[in-house]
Amino acid sequence: MLASLTGSVTTFVGDHGVYAVFLLMAVDAVFPAASELVMVYAGALASGAFPGQHVVLFGHHISDPAWAFVTMALAGTIGYVLGSLVGWWAGRRGGRPLAEQHGRLLHLGPERLERAERWFERWGSWSVLLGRITPVVRSFVSIPAGIFRMPLGPYTALTIPGSLVWCFAFAGVGWAAGKSYAHFHHAFDYVEIAVVAGAVLLAGYLILRRRSSRLSPRA
Repeated sequence: MLASLTGSVTTFVGDHGVYAVFLLMAVDAVFPAASELVMVYAGALASGAFPGQHVVLFGHHISDPAWAFVTMALAGTIGYVLGSLVGWWAGRRGGRPLAEQHGRLLHLGPERLERAERWFERWGSWSVLLGRITPVVRSFVSIPAGIFRMPLGPYTALTIPGSLVWCFAFAGVGWAAGKSYAHFHHAFDYVEIAVVAGAVLLAGYLILRRRSSRLSPRA
Protein backbone atom coordinates (compact mmCIF):
# COMPACT_ATOMS: atom_id res chain seq x y z
CA MET A 1 0.00 0.00 0.00
CA LEU A 2 2.84 2.37 0.90
CA ALA A 3 4.62 1.51 -2.34
CA SER A 4 1.41 2.22 -4.26
CA LEU A 5 1.00 5.60 -2.58
CA THR A 6 4.64 6.48 -3.21
CA GLY A 7 4.29 5.46 -6.84
CA SER A 8 1.14 7.54 -7.26
CA VAL A 9 2.77 10.64 -5.80
CA THR A 10 5.95 10.36 -7.87
CA THR A 11 4.00 9.60 -11.04
CA PHE A 12 1.79 12.64 -10.48
CA VAL A 13 4.82 14.87 -9.95
CA GLY A 14 6.61 13.33 -12.91
CA ASP A 15 3.62 13.85 -15.21
CA HIS A 16 2.61 17.33 -14.09
CA GLY A 17 5.81 18.78 -12.63
CA VAL A 18 5.52 22.26 -11.14
CA TYR A 19 1.72 22.18 -11.02
CA ALA A 20 1.63 18.86 -9.17
CA VAL A 21 4.15 20.12 -6.61
CA PHE A 22 2.11 23.29 -6.08
CA LEU A 23 -1.15 21.36 -5.65
CA LEU A 24 0.21 18.60 -3.40
CA MET A 25 1.96 21.07 -1.11
CA ALA A 26 -1.21 23.18 -0.88
CA VAL A 27 -3.11 20.07 0.20
CA ASP A 28 -0.36 19.11 2.64
CA ALA A 29 -0.91 22.38 4.49
CA VAL A 30 -4.22 20.93 5.73
CA PHE A 31 -4.03 17.15 5.13
CA PRO A 32 -0.86 15.00 5.11
CA ALA A 33 0.14 14.58 1.45
CA ALA A 34 3.68 13.15 1.66
CA SER A 35 5.33 16.55 1.37
CA GLU A 36 8.78 15.11 2.07
CA LEU A 37 8.52 12.70 -0.85
CA VAL A 38 6.98 15.37 -3.09
CA MET A 39 9.82 17.81 -2.60
CA VAL A 40 12.64 15.24 -2.75
CA TYR A 41 11.27 13.85 -6.00
CA ALA A 42 10.78 17.40 -7.32
CA GLY A 43 14.41 18.18 -6.58
CA ALA A 44 15.59 15.01 -8.29
CA LEU A 45 13.43 15.80 -11.31
CA ALA A 46 14.93 19.31 -11.47
CA SER A 47 18.44 17.83 -11.51
CA GLY A 48 17.64 15.90 -14.69
CA ALA A 49 17.68 12.52 -12.98
CA PHE A 50 14.76 11.13 -14.99
CA PRO A 51 15.11 10.88 -18.78
CA GLY A 52 12.18 12.43 -20.59
CA GLN A 53 10.99 14.40 -17.56
CA HIS A 54 11.63 18.14 -17.44
CA VAL A 55 10.57 21.16 -15.43
CA VAL A 56 8.09 23.14 -17.50
CA LEU A 57 6.47 26.38 -16.37
CA PHE A 58 3.74 28.02 -18.46
CA GLY A 59 4.89 26.06 -21.49
CA HIS A 60 8.55 27.04 -21.07
CA HIS A 61 11.09 24.26 -20.60
CA ILE A 62 13.59 25.26 -17.88
CA SER A 63 16.80 23.60 -19.01
CA ASP A 64 19.15 25.02 -16.36
CA PRO A 65 19.12 22.55 -13.42
CA ALA A 66 19.73 25.34 -10.87
CA TRP A 67 16.76 27.38 -12.08
CA ALA A 68 14.68 24.23 -12.34
CA PHE A 69 15.48 23.53 -8.70
CA VAL A 70 14.51 27.04 -7.61
CA THR A 71 11.28 26.80 -9.61
CA MET A 72 10.27 23.52 -8.00
CA ALA A 73 11.17 24.67 -4.48
CA LEU A 74 9.28 27.94 -4.89
CA ALA A 75 6.27 26.12 -6.34
CA GLY A 76 6.17 23.96 -3.21
CA THR A 77 6.62 26.97 -0.93
CA ILE A 78 3.94 29.09 -2.57
CA GLY A 79 1.52 26.18 -2.72
CA TYR A 80 2.04 25.39 0.94
CA VAL A 81 1.66 28.99 2.06
CA LEU A 82 -1.58 29.43 0.11
CA GLY A 83 -2.93 26.14 1.45
CA SER A 84 -2.00 27.30 4.97
CA LEU A 85 -3.98 30.50 4.49
CA VAL A 86 -7.01 28.53 3.33
CA GLY A 87 -6.70 26.27 6.38
CA TRP A 88 -6.39 29.26 8.71
CA TRP A 89 -9.43 30.90 7.13
CA ALA A 90 -11.47 27.69 7.47
CA GLY A 91 -10.52 27.39 11.14
CA ARG A 92 -11.23 31.05 11.81
CA ARG A 93 -14.60 30.92 10.11
CA GLY A 94 -15.72 27.51 11.38
CA GLY A 95 -14.28 27.74 14.90
CA ARG A 96 -14.59 24.81 17.27
CA PRO A 97 -17.85 23.60 15.69
CA LEU A 98 -15.87 22.85 12.53
CA ALA A 99 -13.58 20.48 14.43
CA GLU A 100 -16.45 19.00 16.44
CA GLN A 101 -18.64 18.30 13.41
CA HIS A 102 -15.97 17.34 10.88
CA GLY A 103 -13.10 16.23 13.13
CA ARG A 104 -12.92 12.76 11.61
CA LEU A 105 -12.71 14.15 8.07
CA LEU A 106 -10.12 16.74 9.09
CA HIS A 107 -8.10 14.25 11.19
CA LEU A 108 -8.66 16.69 14.03
CA GLY A 109 -10.52 14.85 16.78
CA PRO A 110 -11.13 16.22 20.30
CA GLU A 111 -7.88 14.84 21.75
CA ARG A 112 -5.74 16.18 18.92
CA LEU A 113 -7.47 19.55 19.09
CA GLU A 114 -6.88 19.68 22.84
CA ARG A 115 -3.18 18.92 22.35
CA ALA A 116 -3.01 21.60 19.68
CA GLU A 117 -4.61 24.10 22.04
CA ARG A 118 -2.07 23.36 24.78
CA TRP A 119 0.70 23.67 22.18
CA PHE A 120 -0.52 27.10 21.07
CA GLU A 121 -1.04 28.28 24.65
CA ARG A 122 2.49 27.26 25.60
CA TRP A 123 4.43 28.52 22.59
CA GLY A 124 2.19 31.17 21.11
CA SER A 125 3.44 32.29 17.70
CA TRP A 126 6.48 29.98 17.88
CA SER A 127 4.14 27.01 17.66
CA VAL A 128 3.57 27.81 13.98
CA LEU A 129 7.26 27.86 13.09
CA LEU A 130 7.96 24.69 15.05
CA GLY A 131 4.96 22.97 13.48
CA ARG A 132 5.99 23.91 9.96
CA ILE A 133 9.32 22.11 10.21
CA THR A 134 8.02 18.98 11.94
CA PRO A 135 6.88 16.03 9.79
CA VAL A 136 3.16 15.16 10.02
CA VAL A 137 2.57 17.82 12.69
CA ARG A 138 2.97 20.49 10.01
CA SER A 139 -0.29 19.38 8.40
CA PHE A 140 -2.24 19.99 11.62
CA VAL A 141 -1.26 23.59 12.33
CA SER A 142 -3.33 25.62 9.87
CA ILE A 143 -6.90 24.93 11.01
CA PRO A 144 -6.13 25.04 14.78
CA ALA A 145 -4.33 28.36 14.27
CA GLY A 146 -7.55 29.78 12.84
CA ILE A 147 -9.73 28.16 15.50
CA PHE A 148 -7.60 29.63 18.29
CA ARG A 149 -7.73 33.07 16.66
CA MET A 150 -4.04 33.48 15.96
CA PRO A 151 -3.60 36.83 14.16
CA LEU A 152 -3.10 36.45 10.42
CA GLY A 153 0.02 38.65 10.30
CA PRO A 154 2.23 36.67 12.69
CA TYR A 155 0.78 33.40 11.40
CA THR A 156 1.76 34.22 7.82
CA ALA A 157 5.11 35.70 8.82
CA LEU A 158 6.11 32.45 10.54
CA THR A 159 4.53 30.13 7.99
CA ILE A 160 6.53 31.58 5.09
CA PRO A 161 10.07 30.95 6.44
CA GLY A 162 9.10 27.55 7.83
CA SER A 163 7.67 26.51 4.46
CA LEU A 164 10.63 27.97 2.58
CA VAL A 165 13.16 26.07 4.68
CA TRP A 166 11.19 22.81 4.39
CA CYS A 167 10.70 22.96 0.62
CA PHE A 168 14.21 24.11 -0.28
CA ALA A 169 15.82 21.63 2.13
CA PHE A 170 13.99 18.56 0.84
CA ALA A 171 14.19 19.66 -2.79
CA GLY A 172 17.91 20.16 -2.19
CA VAL A 173 18.23 16.60 -0.93
CA GLY A 174 16.58 15.30 -4.10
CA TRP A 175 18.62 17.59 -6.33
CA ALA A 176 21.86 16.46 -4.68
CA ALA A 177 20.85 12.80 -4.98
CA GLY A 178 20.22 13.31 -8.69
CA LYS A 179 20.58 10.10 -10.63
CA SER A 180 21.11 8.19 -7.39
CA TYR A 181 17.51 8.90 -6.39
CA ALA A 182 16.39 5.36 -7.18
CA HIS A 183 18.73 4.06 -4.47
CA PHE A 184 18.31 7.02 -2.17
CA HIS A 185 14.55 6.91 -1.70
CA HIS A 186 14.78 3.51 0.03
CA ALA A 187 16.71 5.19 2.83
CA PHE A 188 14.43 8.22 2.94
CA ASP A 189 13.33 7.51 6.51
CA TYR A 190 16.70 8.77 7.70
CA VAL A 191 15.97 12.17 6.23
CA GLU A 192 12.73 12.39 8.21
CA ILE A 193 14.60 11.39 11.36
CA ALA A 194 17.07 14.21 10.76
CA VAL A 195 14.24 16.71 10.37
CA VAL A 196 12.54 15.50 13.54
CA ALA A 197 15.85 15.73 15.40
CA GLY A 198 16.27 19.29 14.17
CA ALA A 199 12.79 20.20 15.35
CA VAL A 200 13.47 18.65 18.76
CA LEU A 201 16.71 20.62 19.08
CA LEU A 202 14.90 23.84 18.17
CA ALA A 203 12.17 23.08 20.71
CA GLY A 204 14.83 22.38 23.35
CA TYR A 205 16.52 25.68 22.59
CA LEU A 206 13.24 27.57 22.95
CA ILE A 207 12.48 25.80 26.25
CA LEU A 208 15.90 26.71 27.68
CA ARG A 209 15.57 30.27 26.45
CA ARG A 210 12.14 30.61 28.01
CA ARG A 211 13.27 29.19 31.34
CA SER A 212 16.37 31.36 31.46
CA SER A 213 14.25 34.46 30.81
CA ARG A 214 11.97 33.50 33.71
CA LEU A 215 14.88 32.85 36.07
CA SER A 216 16.82 35.99 35.18
CA PRO A 217 16.38 38.82 37.73
CA ARG A 218 14.18 41.65 36.64
CA ALA A 219 15.30 45.21 36.98
